[in-house]
Amino acid sequence: MERLPGFRDFYPEPLPHPDVASAETRRHIFERWRAAARRYAFQEYDGPPLEPLELYTLKSGAEIVGQLYNFTDKGERAVALRPEMTPTLARMAAAHERNYKKPIKWFAIPQLFRYERQQKGRLREHFQFNADIVGEAGPGADSELIALLIDSLRAVGLGPDDFVVRLSSRNAWAAFFAQHGGKPDQEYAFYQTIDKLERASEQESAAGLAAVGQSLAGVKAFIEAGKPTPELESIIQNLAARGLGDFVRVDYNVIRGLAYYTGVVFEAFDKKGEFRAIAGGGRYDNLIKLISGGKVDLPALGFGMGDVVLGDLLKERGKLPPFTSGVEYFCVIEDEELRPASLHLIEWLREGGHSVDYSLAPQKPDKQFKRALELKALWTIKLERNAEGELIAKRKDLATRKEDIFGA
Repeated sequence: MERLPGFRDFYPEPLPHPDVASAETRRHIFERWRAAARRYAFQEYDGPPLEPLELYTLKSGAEIVGQLYNFTDKGERAVALRPEMTPTLARMAAAHERNYKKPIKWFAIPQLFRYERQQKGRLREHFQFNADIVGEAGPGADSELIALLIDSLRAVGLGPDDFVVRLSSRNAWAAFFAQHGGKPDQEYAFYQTIDKLERASEQESAAGLAAVGQSLAGVKAFIEAGKPTPELESIIQNLAARGLGDFVRVDYNVIRGLAYYTGVVFEAFDKKGEFRAIAGGGRYDNLIKLISGGKVDLPALGFGMGDVVLGDLLKERGKLPPFTSGVEYFCVIEDEELRPASLHLIEWLREGGHSVDYSLAPQKPDKQFKRALELKALWTIKLERNAEGELIAKRKDLATRKEDIFGA
């Protein structure tokens, strides 16, 4: 029986095959995501992996159904495995926002599912670091969120030579579109064309822009000028004050394809251009109002960072640490009569916060020692009786092979 295409098995190190994912890499990334979020005073939340299908069609239209794992459940409800976390966040915030002081700062690490064509950096499932701020309309919130994005990447060992956050604004593009005679009913089609500029041919881009009354030359001139709006300038200055100015630049090629974005948008890319976007996000000030049927109207913004691209980037750049079993002590039981006392020692060490392993069945001492080496344990420890018949614990450092009396 094989796993489904586009899904992953996560194995402990050492990996049995290059075609499987590392559970240790995932743990390493998750721990640093969580630590970064908590340093910024974000609180962790989660939601169900199965949601009403309407939660996604409401904001994206029926065309999104082709990208989802969706079905009718036994209660005759149309449901879908979550393809993204933002609609769940909007639903949850709308339901209980009165119980939380504003701004709400939440993060989650959900597993997400999309039925789409597999390609480099994109599978049919992935885990994603989501961070959102709800209830703050000013650019200070945008700055705080982008700073968290930068610091979460720094936390896994990446620096200004490795990635850049490209800042843009839907407001700037909306003003450009209106100034050049764009019609309101064609605005989203215009955004979709801009979003594909770097992936489509010039002929395709020119045709798409002409269909909404715009010229490729005019669009290119606007992008090349790269003049920050007052809103973007405020964010740049805020990040510079933190010492993070080297990580950001204005780039109007970024517009984000999702319809619900309303203001500042941004994406993080590796500087060598070898990978898909590492992360992306922006403002979605109307989404909570839409999801709540107009009952709750709160500004919001957020970003998502997937584990697939980030894991590939860290591996390629040599930024992953060497992974071991994490075993500190391996207890060697040479005399089976001392097994009960050895188990007591093992339990005492574990209660003290140490990682300890041992042979579950009787084995020759050399085999036990070999197992300790295989696990890359830091120490072996064993009980024996001294000349007076008292139990002592002898500890051996497996790096230096020096031995001492534990606790002496």
